[in-house]
Amino acid sequence: MFTAQAKYHIGQVVRHRKHPFRGVIFDVDPRFANTEEWYDAIPEEARPAKEQPFYHLLAENDQSYYVAYVSEQNLLPDETGEPVGHPDLPDLFGDFEDGRYPLQFQLN
Repeated sequence: MFTAQAKYHIGQVVRHRKHPFRGVIFDVDPRFANTEEWYDAIPEEARPAKEQPFYHLLAENDQSYYVAYVSEQNLLPDETGEPVGHPDLPDLFGDFEDGRYPLQFQLN
């Protein structure tokens, strides 16, 4: 039986280890739960292991806002102390406080 404990939590601000974006976690999969097509589009030498938590992020970079799906191995805590500007944040979370967003919407 596979068991995993997520390192990061819902409402936490994180950044990608390799790519220039950051975001707020709004859901966690205990292991890879996206499509094989999505996974196969990642260059083989950069593909993360499937047997680890994957995080859904309300993400932002210098050009846009989007939803990202990122493996735990590719995330780091965001240490800037700055809020994220994603326009969908108020739909799920309260105001940025103490470096995190409190969940205001109950997920299934």
